[in-house]
Amino acid sequence: MAYQNLISEVKENILYITINREKALNALNKDTLAELADVIEYAGKTDEVRGVILTGAGEKAFVAGADIKEFSDYNGKQGEELAKQGHKLVFNAIENSPKPFIAAINGFALGGGLELAMACHIRIASDNAKLGLPEVTLGLIPGYGGTQRLTQLVGKGKAIEMITTASMVSAEDAEKIGLVNYVVPQTDLIGRAEEILNVIKMRAPLAVAAAIKSVIASITETDGYVVEIEQFGKCFETEDFKEGVRAFVEKRKAVFKGK
Repeated sequence: MAYQNLISEVKENILYITINREKALNALNKDTLAELADVIEYAGKTDEVRGVILTGAGEKAFVAGADIKEFSDYNGKQGEELAKQGHKLVFNAIENSPKPFIAAINGFALGGGLELAMACHIRIASDNAKLGLPEVTLGLIPGYGGTQRLTQLVGKGKAIEMITTASMVSAEDAEKIGLVNYVVPQTDLIGRAEEILNVIKMRAPLAVAAAIKSVIASITETDGYVVEIEQFGKCFETEDFKEGVRAFVEKRKAVFKGK
């Protein structure tokens, strides 16, 4: 897959996506968001992809925000449409993907960059990372799910503090408050993400997708238990379930095919 603002490749069933705008600290402009939308869709529908690692180019930034110049003269209606399309095509698309997305946060994750990381299912930060939502310093609020996902991850009080003060937190503090799963040296960042996905790759792909959908339903649906029950039932219809049971009885490792 050839993109202007992304580097993407699949190796051993892992899709590696690197936002490649290092000179702009990997800021999200319209073209980058469009390319992200395309590669997210590819990940979801491609059986070869079992998981995704999303990171930024260089050692300074994961994504240092959105390209403010592109929407500096927008009116209210245009602003709403910007947020709506971003939610649909990128941020919600990541969260609702059947494939696990890991954000490998290799530096600054600010504004839309932190929102992008929070849309991912798992977050790992390098020890030099700084995370924050500085939108109120521009007279805005987070518009790509930041007010919602930050609250879900760290709680109402901490979310309001971070958003209204526009303060950054260190990687260490981000781990303490539940904003990231792990903090590692930058040299170990991709390796740690690969370790997690290599474990997930051993599990039944349809069950992994069902689990992600059910967990997300706890936040997005009125009654997530209904989704869980439905997904639980569907698992019984899969070949992977039958293989998993046989492997358990035969005391061997299961060989799942995602069917």
